[in-house]
Amino acid sequence: MRTFTRTLLAALLFLTSSTLHAQTPVDPSGHWEGTIQIPDTQLDIELDLSKNSKGELAGTFGQPAQQVKGLPLSMIEVDGRGVRILLKGGPQPTTFQATVADDGKSMTGTASQGGYSIPFTLTRTGEARIAAVPKSTPITKALEGTWNGTLETNGGPMRLIVKMANQPDGTAAGTVVSPDGSGVEIPIGISQNGSNVTIEVPSVAATFVGVLNDAGTEVTGTWTQSSNTLPLTLRHAADGKN
Repeated sequence: MRTFTRTLLAALLFLTSSTLHAQTPVDPSGHWEGTIQIPDTQLDIELDLSKNSKGELAGTFGQPAQQVKGLPLSMIEVDGRGVRILLKGGPQPTTFQATVADDGKSMTGTASQGGYSIPFTLTRTGEARIAAVPKSTPITKALEGTWNGTLETNGGPMRLIVKMANQPDGTAAGTVVSPDGSGVEIPIGISQNGSNVTIEVPSVAATFVGVLNDAGTEVTGTWTQSSNTLPLTLRHAADGKN
């Protein structure tokens, strides 16, 4: 009887411990580095996860070889030791489904895109390295607002929506989003010298340099990303479609 009691007590303690453990979500905050192995290619990736002022998880994705750094993640969900991350970094979103190790130093799982799933492992190497939102000097009233443009790429047309506005603190801020790409608004840096306009998109190593016309309706210039330089005209949304 004593043996049975000890066994039952041990089982109850184990069950209680496991239940509590399952109900306590892991905190995956930090800087994570690892690789995704695809046929004949190894992709080095980085994830930076941290809690915002509301206590909600937010984060960014990086792929050093492609000069991608600080690309905003669309969703982060935590269930126990499980972590699910959605990255809308192209025409097809990528979902990272992983489990954080008991010591919190690594996570292992699969990255899924377009019906394919590939295993990956990431190691936590320190605190999250969330890039600061670019700060810009004030811009003219003519440059404020929403601008539409289209890049003619080898993969087909890629629409861009650029929003720029002056802020109460005396700086300017803006975002760029591609409905045909990630669909995620990415912070930009803006500089203006008269009619000359420069837009920096540090998270994807892209730059747009253009000239604002006298009517304030178009900014015509070039978009440079990696080794690609493409013509781009941004038109003020109030002036119609591209």
